[in-house]
Amino acid sequence: MGHDDLPTLELAFPGPERDRGVAAILDGRKTALTGLLEIYEHAEEAVPQTGQRFSVLDSDGRPAVTIELVDVRVVPMKEIDDDFARAEGRGYSDVAEWRAAHEEFFRSDGVCAFLGRTPVIDEGTLVVAERFRVVKPGEPRDR
Repeated sequence: MGHDDLPTLELAFPGPERDRGVAAILDGRKTALTGLLEIYEHAEEAVPQTGQRFSVLDSDGRPAVTIELVDVRVVPMKEIDDDFARAEGRGYSDVAEWRAAHEEFFRSDGVCAFLGRTPVIDEGTLVVAERFRVVKPGEPRDR
């Protein structure tokens, strides 16, 4: 299965933040990602499921890498731990740094424009916590 046969995944917004995220996946530092459940609901998109594969796009909209979700959970922000925060591959030393960065992003102009308002972000805010692995080109689904 090639990149073109898969649904696409875009990290953050095009630009330096997305480029850093794609680079972190490619070099193995990033094995987790977090999405705001409210964004999925607003976009009327289903929450991804374990086993799904995605073509991760770079800032130019080109496929950069294929990933397969190995764990997907919808949890309140307070349930994210240090291990998950570090698996995001963004250099967070602990969940406090992860939380500050995600609060800032979830309240960013781009997210607020998409939602049409500023989301409420607190301990109970539901996020989609995903762990994934990189799929090698030509790798079959059943390993």
